[in-house]
Amino acid sequence: MTYRQHVQLADDRDLYYFDSQPGQDRSAKDLRDLPETATSSQIRWDPLFNEWTVIAGHRQSRTYKPPVNLCPLCPTRDGNLTEIPSPEYDVAVFENRFPSLSNDAAQHVPVIEDFPFRSGPGTGRCEVVCFTSDHNTSFAQLDQRHARTVIDALADRTAELSGLDEVEYVFCFENRGEEIGVTLSHPHGQIYGYPFVPPRMLRAAQAAADYEAEHGDCLRCELLRQEVEAGERIIARTEHWTALVPFAARWPYEARIIANRHVGDLPSLSDDERDDLAAAYLDLLGRFDRIFDTPAPYIAGWHQAPVRQLRHSWHLGAEVFTIRRAPGKLKYLAGSESGAAVWINDITPETAAARLRGD
Repeated sequence: MTYRQHVQLADDRDLYYFDSQPGQDRSAKDLRDLPETATSSQIRWDPLFNEWTVIAGHRQSRTYKPPVNLCPLCPTRDGNLTEIPSPEYDVAVFENRFPSLSNDAAQHVPVIEDFPFRSGPGTGRCEVVCFTSDHNTSFAQLDQRHARTVIDALADRTAELSGLDEVEYVFCFENRGEEIGVTLSHPHGQIYGYPFVPPRMLRAAQAAADYEAEHGDCLRCELLRQEVEAGERIIARTEHWTALVPFAARWPYEARIIANRHVGDLPSLSDDERDDLAAAYLDLLGRFDRIFDTPAPYIAGWHQAPVRQLRHSWHLGAEVFTIRRAPGKLKYLAGSESGAAVWINDITPETAAARLRGD
């Protein structure tokens, strides 16, 4: 079991502790004198490309690459008052102090409907997930029980954020490595509760719904069956999960870890599936770290069902990719990728899968 405790920070933001053992004392108070954080977030509609953009000018003042002794994600020790008042913790999740999206925005940002200008408050929720109190480790180095606690925390927060009227999609993700643009080196991830379904997820949800309407089956279930039969892009397979490189991978080293059972989101996973996921996910992250001479910078994100629309056809999976294409070389998103959204991959998916398998 994972045990949750809730406290509030000095500026009334929520903080949740998740522990693998009961009876942990998480009653320490946040003693900081925090100013109110401005949340001027707004969303603006682009009618040409049919998508939303989030404008969050207040984030320019967020914490940027502090020294280790001033890390805001470490536990509060030795006079360093941080976002986590407890002197130690297993997993901690708190509302972002500099959120891209916030319910408070509704108090400050007007709604504009004056074609072609359409905008409104950037309502939603942004949370930070601290995987461990140990600053000098990584998710891949957690033991299986601790990784399961992280998974339970993500499932808990997904369920709670999905219950908010203003949230249409919950995205759990991790950025790791300075090459990715990480500004806080403590092992952590984030959860965004968007007030809309992100464009990529909306396209995937519509594709899955269209396939089911035509064939009466799940698109990802069929893709998984075909990939297992082909075999050449499979990285690893367990009772409940399959890790593979997608046939049309965009990044030099990109993998998806897919639930073998048709299930839509993290809260819907059984205990056995969560236990197996902890092992399978740690294995996959370890494989990424072993393909280079230094730990791989990566982005990992969970593709869950939208909160309300097009839920039934969705099949849960996670995506992990690195922007490193070779030791000392990065894959930059240049003209074709950034300008036209057409990815050009320098490594075949079959070669990437073989290297991730260790062949």
